[in-house]
Amino acid sequence: MIYLFFPQGKPETAPVSSLELISAETPQQTETPENENPIIESNLVIDIKGQVVTPGVYELPPGSRMQDAISAAGGFTPEADSRAINLALIVVDETSLYVPANGEETVLPAASSTAPASGSSLINLNTATEEELMELPGIGPSKAAAILSYREEAGSFKTPEELMEVTGIGDKSFEKLKDLIIVK
Repeated sequence: MIYLFFPQGKPETAPVSSLELISAETPQQTETPENENPIIESNLVIDIKGQVVTPGVYELPPGSRMQDAISAAGGFTPEADSRAINLALIVVDETSLYVPANGEETVLPAASSTAPASGSSLINLNTATEEELMELPGIGPSKAAAILSYREEAGSFKTPEELMEVTGIGDKSFEKLKDLIIVK
């Protein structure tokens, strides 16, 4: 809480600074409460390949974006197709990023271990991670988190149509997603 005082006359005592007021009214906590464990975030490791100045494995701080990863690798080469990379994506640990050359046909990355064993490229709503859900059109971080939250609270999805029960996903969103998702 900050108080601002506007003197109307001469003060009879020494003025008190707003910093002193803040520290006097805001107790400083120096220890973590016993029931709270501090979250220790480790750095992310990403493998960057293709048309960057210095391809290789890079360690980045949590919350880094693809833009940061490309910068760590020295930036794009003149031959790079920079439009093929979404620079706003948040880097996920153990990601492999390939930057194609202009005119190069883009090859989709190999399926992760949580993808359906049938080799299908459909996203399983009951096993997908937040990152996998965000690969779906119209699903960003908040909707992906809502899907995961719904799955934790209500249990596994029984049908793909149950996705419409998730906050923020209506008929129009489901129409775009129905051919891209499965439940197993």
